[in-house]
Amino acid sequence: MTVIRMDHAGYVVGDLQAAIAFFVELGLELEGEATVEGAWVDQLIALEDAKADIAMLRTPDGRSRIELSTFQRPLTAVPAPSAPVNVPGIPRLTFVVDSVDEVFGRLRAHGAELVGEIAQYEDIYRYGYVRGPEGVIIGLCEELQRA
Repeated sequence: MTVIRMDHAGYVVGDLQAAIAFFVELGLELEGEATVEGAWVDQLIALEDAKADIAMLRTPDGRSRIELSTFQRPLTAVPAPSAPVNVPGIPRLTFVVDSVDEVFGRLRAHGAELVGEIAQYEDIYRYGYVRGPEGVIIGLCEELQRA
């Protein structure tokens, strides 16, 4: 048996609506929102009496999705949102965009901060890491040479 496809990546956030707005500004499309709870959720995530609000967003090409979730219960401690990019366990997603500068400018209005600098690798691509809501780190990659 082998992997058929990757279904989605997930982020747990404190402010679901702010995270949705951030990823919609990036260019993802909101598929839908729901509240999940019950025995199947408890069984799946190994927490008792869990209740979460979730949102599914997809990339414009329809090939990738992100699940954003915020827990009504049980509540947990919030990790430090300013951990560096190389901390084990910090998830990162990278998106190919038309213009790193333009997209970063739009995301800045949603609280995004540049992690380092936007760097250029030869004449192949420009790349930068952005920290968004709840410390989420995403990569923005602009292809300078298209195949």
